[in-house]
Amino acid sequence: MNKNSNSYQILYSAIMVVLVGAVLALIYMSLKPKQDENIANDTRNQILSALHIVAPSEAEIPATYEKYVTQDLLVDHEGNVVDSTKNCAFDVEMSKNIKLAEADRQLPVLKCTLDDGSVKYVIPIYGAGLWGPIWGYVAVNDDGETIYGANFSHQGETPGLGARITEESFQKQYEQKHLYKEGVFKCVSVMKKGQTPTDGSDYVDAISGATITSRGVGTMMQQCMAPYDPFFKKLQSVTE
Repeated sequence: MNKNSNSYQILYSAIMVVLVGAVLALIYMSLKPKQDENIANDTRNQILSALHIVAPSEAEIPATYEKYVTQDLLVDHEGNVVDSTKNCAFDVEMSKNIKLAEADRQLPVLKCTLDDGSVKYVIPIYGAGLWGPIWGYVAVNDDGETIYGANFSHQGETPGLGARITEESFQKQYEQKHLYKEGVFKCVSVMKKGQTPTDGSDYVDAISGATITSRGVGTMMQQCMAPYDPFFKKLQSVTE
């Protein structure tokens, strides 16, 4: 075949594209299990952070997670447990779940037991910030009324502004905040400094200069936590 002909050039290019594509696909497939495990470990670490737990090392994140997260639960909109198989809550893709109608959403709960024997329930939440998705994990005390801890993360918020939702100073404000006032669910609000909610709910201070991201956190909390009201009421009835 004439190497200077158009047909040779086209055939050569096609073969190279196929070969390079095959090599890249092989590399991707070989690395995917490790990538998936890294993503899973990052999620486990965020859940542990909501419980104020730090794994001794990155390699020990899975074991630390297994120690404290004692049961996965899926609950329905009446607060009943409908599934408790391993990882049924962990495996819920919140980015897809949140787009469903409220009645069609899965409601994942991670039941956790701390070293002192106290039980916490971690709720995953997902929403939108200024530049992209924001998400987090909220640990609720077994009284079903107060927050034990929270962890928030983001995909692309502005450093020094919206990205500060990942900072301890912002997240720590949620500790021991009430989700109920006189028996009525009222999610923790995010307010500009000097302002208070008109509905009497507990609140945290918004991040200065990051109004949209702060509002996104408040909306995310409300939209994702409200469907758990029947579940929280069942916890309250047990503690009473």
